Amino acid sequence: MLRPLRVRADKREFLALRAENSAWTRPWDSTAPGAGEVRMNYGQLVRFQDREAHEGRLLPFAVEVDGALAGQMHLFGIARGALLSAAAGYWIGERYAGRSITPYALAMAIDHAFSDAGLHRVEVNIRPDNDASLRVVEKLGLREEGMRKRYLHINGSWHDHLTFAVTSEELPSETMVERLRRRL
Repeated sequence: MLRPLRVRADKREFLALRAENSAWTRPWDSTAPGAGEVRMNYGQLVRFQDREAHEGRLLPFAVEVDGALAGQMHLFGIARGALLSAAAGYWIGERYAGRSITPYALAMAIDHAFSDAGLHRVEVNIRPDNDASLRVVEKLGLREEGMRKRYLHINGSWHDHLTFAVTSEELPSETMVERLRRRL
């Protein structure tokens, strides 16, 4: 299930999940150039995400599995006007990996983007050495668009990323969740 991240109710579980998975997620975590190890605390993170969502630039979701917080999924960099686009970012706890939870969460986020959010395009940018995320977009059948050199600052340095995308026209008669079910 995708749902909002709750400021108070999710704090303890979120912090425990991030601590438990710090080695698992660190190689893929985005960082701010020049900021060193400065990171937002939990309250700052939730307030930032809520503010960005209120301004229409972010759709943040908690990924919940069997009543437990399992990770996060978000659509960020939302552009309106002629572009109607967003990029997807996510992380999942290691104990949930390999169970198709992330592909389903991304499929649900894409379906939300194309229906309720009124977007036309969603892209996912993945480091070429991130085999798990490459498998996610493969399962979904997202179209590869090519390499972006030094595209995102990850784990302390700039990294190349492969871009994958889907537009609403590529799903004329099914949802992304339906496509995923058909492909698995």
